[in-house]
Amino acid sequence: MPINEGHVGRSYPPTAPYQLSTAKIAEFAAALGDGNPAYAGDSPLAPPTFAVVLAGAAWGAMFADPELDLQLSRTVHTDQRFTWTRQLRAMDEVTAALTIQKVRARGTTAFITIDVDLVDAAGEPVCTATSTLLHTWPAEVAA
Repeated sequence: MPINEGHVGRSYPPTAPYQLSTAKIAEFAAALGDGNPAYAGDSPLAPPTFAVVLAGAAWGAMFADPELDLQLSRTVHTDQRFTWTRQLRAMDEVTAALTIQKVRARGTTAFITIDVDLVDAAGEPVCTATSTLLHTWPAEVAA
């Protein structure tokens, strides 16, 4: 049975720790075309959208859950919001844990809202990345 409202509240274990490096921050800022000097040097801050890299790693557990019957190839990322406690910076070691917050399933389509909580090595919150995903199934699956 595909994901439904009964899956709200389902959480997945945190990802393996990810340590932000000055090189990864520089690569990300360059990919954005953002020359902000705060993203360079020996102790750079990470661009705010770097959190998507960490949050995206947590999506794997949800897509691997056979009960939900989700496929990344049938998913559109429709909305993204970040709620910050503090900015990410080089040498932070961060884990990400995903929780399903809301599901609106109708026929062959579901809107799924997820929160990914990013915490540092001390267990202190850094950011919550909230995403809304649109997923579709073939008609025979949703029946």
